[in-house]
Amino acid sequence: MPNKLLTFTDAKWNEDVLSSPQPVLVDFWAEWCAPCKMMAPSIEALAEELDGRVRVGKLNVDENAGTSEKYDIRGIPTVMIFKGGEVKEQVVGVTSKENLARLVERHVK
Repeated sequence: MPNKLLTFTDAKWNEDVLSSPQPVLVDFWAEWCAPCKMMAPSIEALAEELDGRVRVGKLNVDENAGTSEKYDIRGIPTVMIFKGGEVKEQVVGVTSKENLARLVERHVK
């Protein structure tokens, strides 16, 4: 089964996230971040469950400093939900898959 989890980058940010016709959940993370690793299974599960309705992906803050700075990412994990090119929701720190699903559902048609 193909992995539904996307990888976002500075280079394709506008195309993949801001121009997306669907809501986009972005997990800002880093390889060295233990809380980010705790969140990974929830993010991966949401990518599968919301496939076709919401784009779900991760942006490595160490490899994509431009986007991280643009959105003033100070603590990770930070999860943002974008719709129509704008940030609609933001959660900093570890949260439950259920909480993230509730936030996303508010922005799904």
